[in-house]
Amino acid sequence: MSEPVVGSSGFAAEAADTIAELYARTGEGRPRPRLDPTRRLVELLGDPQAACPIIHVTGTNGKSSTSRFIESILRAHGLRTGLFTSPHLKSFNERITIDGEPISNDKLVENWRDIKPYVEMIDGQLQDEGEVRLTFFETLTALAFASFAEAPVDVAVVEVGMGGEWDSTNVADASVAVFTPIDIDHSATLGGTIAEIAATKAGIIKRGSRVVSATQVPVALAEIERAAARLEAPVTLEDRDFVLSSDVVAVGGQQITVQGRSAAYDGLFLPVFGDHQGRNAALAIAVCETFLGDGGVPLDPEVLAQGLAEARSPGRLEIAATQPTILVDAAHNPHGAQSLADALQRYFDSDNVGLVIGVLDDKDARGILDHLLPVAERVFTTHVESERARDAEALAAEVRRATSDTPVVAYDSVDEALSIARDWASEEPGRIVLVAGSVILAGEALLVVDDRGWA
Repeated sequence: MSEPVVGSSGFAAEAADTIAELYARTGEGRPRPRLDPTRRLVELLGDPQAACPIIHVTGTNGKSSTSRFIESILRAHGLRTGLFTSPHLKSFNERITIDGEPISNDKLVENWRDIKPYVEMIDGQLQDEGEVRLTFFETLTALAFASFAEAPVDVAVVEVGMGGEWDSTNVADASVAVFTPIDIDHSATLGGTIAEIAATKAGIIKRGSRVVSATQVPVALAEIERAAARLEAPVTLEDRDFVLSSDVVAVGGQQITVQGRSAAYDGLFLPVFGDHQGRNAALAIAVCETFLGDGGVPLDPEVLAQGLAEARSPGRLEIAATQPTILVDAAHNPHGAQSLADALQRYFDSDNVGLVIGVLDDKDARGILDHLLPVAERVFTTHVESERARDAEALAAEVRRATSDTPVVAYDSVDEALSIARDWASEEPGRIVLVAGSVILAGEALLVVDDRGWA
């Protein structure tokens, strides 16, 4: 499917050209463990990353949802916000959001034109030094910071691309450094143990940062606290300084109560599903308390309620269609798959689940399947549009090795797999389709739903 763009139609062609130029660079699936090239670029641009306070978010799962909750709460409090997340689901412009809206085509094009000469200057320097030119994500990071400075915004919520210490977003100094739960993922790049991964992610802590963290396994917490102590950064920790007190299933989502750093917030409606999303929201509340009043000033309950009620987390247990129900989730590692399986059983009472799954080669497919197969009546494997995608037949073979009880068929395209799964679900009341295994798959599935008019 072609890359959709949003905003002013007159700039659609130019925006598509801009996106193509960025994609022509080394992809985000092959990051360079380096920070100097991005630092050189932003220095030439006048350090746009220093134009506003930065809330920097890292972790293994929940980064995007937590970032979106933080942004929505701060925007409800009257701040003009920037949000940088990755990857996108349906439109490239989703990656750079200003005041709650994806960047328009005209601003995307104009800002790219402004920074392109400087990008090419750094490219030339790197090539003279025998280095690879600026990668896709390094360039995109600079474009995002430049866009936020141009807007301008009062605060930017920035999700780490991968890791933390050498991620290109780390040219910014975090006002608040945020840690969602840390687990094994990207082990070939970040390290084979949780301690190694946590040490890399703890690199976003800077002198002057304030740290807010979800509950962590002991080895991960030790690395965060070690880095924070070295840089004299105070740490706010879930279940010690704030807690999700209650979480009740509600129509269209859940109702949560949070004991924050400075106050208790009762009966907040969260329009997303999953206990893990309740914890992400509690983390976001603690981050906003820290940013707005260093934990000493309660948030306005009505404004907070508005911010959470308006928050969205696309592709995270999202009801993409009904009659039959199609659920789309971006779970792409065992930790995320476990949270998804738990949420499915609590929030969607169905014993008839057809699982459409596609994964990337560098992911733990067996670990994902171990959590999702127990809730699946049959499986439809597919091949996502990525050079790193695992072959659908190979994934089907992995399913057969994991279980002999669950029927599985491989399909060449997401469109075919989802269409056949939907036909299967339509045959009997109560059947639902669950799409999971990759962020790329989630995005492709949502586009199929839109294209077919099932939404």
